[in-house]
Amino acid sequence: MARASQTKLANEAWEALFRAQVTIAGEFAEADVWEPLVPREYGVLYALSTAPGPLRISELCEDVLLSQPGMSRLIARLEGKGLIERLEDPADARASRVRMTAEGVAVQRRVGAAHGRHVARAMNRALDRQQLLELRDLCRSLAGAGDE
Repeated sequence: MARASQTKLANEAWEALFRAQVTIAGEFAEADVWEPLVPREYGVLYALSTAPGPLRISELCEDVLLSQPGMSRLIARLEGKGLIERLEDPADARASRVRMTAEGVAVQRRVGAAHGRHVARAMNRALDRQQLLELRDLCRSLAGAGDE
């Protein structure tokens, strides 16, 4: 394939991926599944639910794709709601780690189950099983390409 047409195709693919992500993310954000959270707060709880233990704020920033100041404000809100707690970091006295409280675990599970059902409905209405597998694998390849 000529270099110019490969560049054009790459840009068309990016545009399609970007528009699909924005469209579906907007639908998910508007869903009536988040109470008492907003989607970004759920993202933090989800990241904590999949972690092997308490995480540093910098680790959460990488997972949730949020800046350090934004994450600090989000952590403070979740702490204020009683959904997470800060712990001393045994490896670094200047840092802290965060984990979910029992209430945070319960909220994450409840909201996560509703969100998961909504995701499944949205994805399954447009894609069959083979397309979902291909999409998953393609996106994993794209995400992993930055590691090289």
